[in-house]
Amino acid sequence: METVDIGLGPSIRRTWAKPRRRRSVFAVAAAAVSLALTGVPATPATATASAAATATNEAAVCTKSGATGSSATTAYNVSTTVNDTGDDTSAIQSRINAAGAAGGGVVKLVAGIYIINGKLRMANNVKLQGAGPGTVLKAGPNFLSTKGPSGGYPIVTTNSATNTTITNLTADHSGNTLPVSINMGERLDEYVVDIRGGFNNLVDGVHVRNPFTYSIVAVATTRFCVKNSTTIVATSGKYDQLDGIHVLDSSFGDVISNTIDQRVGTDGDDGLVAHTINGTTHDINYIGNKVRGGHRGNSMQLAVGNHSIYNVKIADNEFYGAPYGIRTGYYDEGTGAVNGVSLTGNYIHDLKAGHAFPDGSYDAIHIGDFDGHGPITNVVATNNRACAAGNIYIAPGTGNINQNNTIQTGTC
Repeated sequence: METVDIGLGPSIRRTWAKPRRRRSVFAVAAAAVSLALTGVPATPATATASAAATATNEAAVCTKSGATGSSATTAYNVSTTVNDTGDDTSAIQSRINAAGAAGGGVVKLVAGIYIINGKLRMANNVKLQGAGPGTVLKAGPNFLSTKGPSGGYPIVTTNSATNTTITNLTADHSGNTLPVSINMGERLDEYVVDIRGGFNNLVDGVHVRNPFTYSIVAVATTRFCVKNSTTIVATSGKYDQLDGIHVLDSSFGDVISNTIDQRVGTDGDDGLVAHTINGTTHDINYIGNKVRGGHRGNSMQLAVGNHSIYNVKIADNEFYGAPYGIRTGYYDEGTGAVNGVSLTGNYIHDLKAGHAFPDGSYDAIHIGDFDGHGPITNVVATNNRACAAGNIYIAPGTGNINQNNTIQTGTC
């Protein structure tokens, strides 16, 4: 097992339990028993796999959270020179502060590169709005000289603000050029786009590049929505634990219509995550995302500590490229339950060997086992498609269903 520190509030040890190899006699037998119990034949069916996830009417709507973000309309333009070497942090922060003090506002950024050596902090009812991907908030050469309010290195954090929107911009963490050590603990204390505390926070059309920590994270928050956004991990051999969109100890959220690419280099970790450390994670929708998981991780992980993950919908996503598709992981000998998880309409294909599974063993969906200690109940996997991605396995448990899934073993 690999044990590393992550800074999510108090110092916590995160213990990575290495999954059992799928090819072991025990694992194959357990999978066969489970498939038989749930009415699905252990022998894979053959079908033609589609190249894309199925579209849904929920794909761009924050239905679970109802998050709308800022309702402000008054514009606050930022006066600074873009595309130069000057630090633009204070120019942007002063307009955020002014808008917040006035009860809300829209802080508008024109296209261009803004050098960020500080850490931007949102205020209540403020929208930080770029002109599209060409509006780039880029970590500058002195970015590591200051820390955010929770001790890390965010480009922007909501910092317990409510009713915020971050939209139409790129957050470039400069992880490809900054002298950041893989062992620098603070890099995992805050995240590139950090939705922390508060409620009704919206991230829409935000593009994270060159991260040296998790890209977009919702931590200890509720009623949040991340949609129409992208993350790319491109560095090789510099970091580990570079997740795409990570939900920790949070509730009533939507992660919808995003594109996550964790495998341009060899440093990318999980694409999507639902995680518990200090509290439960529940009532989250992951719908209509396209996810290439990383060399070091999975397409999606339900990461369980001593608190439960429940009422999670994972639907109509495309997952590919990681050693595993959708799976559970257990940390610090956690005993938290996984309950009420719906997996439907997902397409998992072309999984590949990686850092954690160099022998190429994998499964499209594998919920339970992996040295887990908590119950797995009311997990329903239906109408999913797997191609060149192993099997679909749900551990035995009350209310668990594994049926009407299609497994293709040939070329996708």
